[in-house]
Amino acid sequence: MGKDVIIACDFNSAQKTLAFLDKFEGKKPFVKIGMELYYSEGPSIVREIKKRGHKIFLDLKLHDIPNTVKKAMAVLSRLDVDMTNLHAAGTKNMMKAAIEGLTREDGSRPILIAVTQLTSTDQESMESDLLIKEPIDEVVMHYASCAKDAGLDGVVCSPLEAGKVHERCGEAFVTVTPGVRFADGEVGDQKRVMTPAQAKAIGSDYIVVGRPITAADDPVAAYERCCKEFIG
Repeated sequence: MGKDVIIACDFNSAQKTLAFLDKFEGKKPFVKIGMELYYSEGPSIVREIKKRGHKIFLDLKLHDIPNTVKKAMAVLSRLDVDMTNLHAAGTKNMMKAAIEGLTREDGSRPILIAVTQLTSTDQESMESDLLIKEPIDEVVMHYASCAKDAGLDGVVCSPLEAGKVHERCGEAFVTVTPGVRFADGEVGDQKRVMTPAQAKAIGSDYIVVGRPITAADDPVAAYERCCKEFIG
């Protein structure tokens, strides 16, 4: 599987998003549409960006009872996105139901990945807030194994865990890693971070990069720098 950089388009309007994408003359970067933009603009922004020729990771992190997730995924599959996700904490039954809903009549479906632990979560907060006492690495590996057992294609994880996920679940199991920052950049509210070059070395398949690109003085140059460091 080829590596790719996914730009997190964390804007609150279609106008801002499309103005940002207009800067990439002739280029069609893979983009992530998250909760803020989707809840602001709805399915129309997905259709518009898809019409422009971009691949889309629809990052809504579904987590509900299996039947509800199955029905929601059936709706999302009609948007023709390339990747979407859910929370592994929803259990194997929920993940299996999600695949059923996401799979179209012709057997095709977007890549489906599971969130293990958010990159803003560290060992201390996991223990104090979630009452999970096991080491965070083992929690992530267990969630990843459950996702694979349920038939998912991969996981969202910290780049710190990508290599271990491949060891546990195989090289074909996709790792999508946020928490990527340039060596000379701010880490923001992320706690488990790496540079694009480090993420490449450790085995990430996709990196998701937001503010280091979207807030850069020259977003196109920042994107190209990311691609050079991560893809080569």
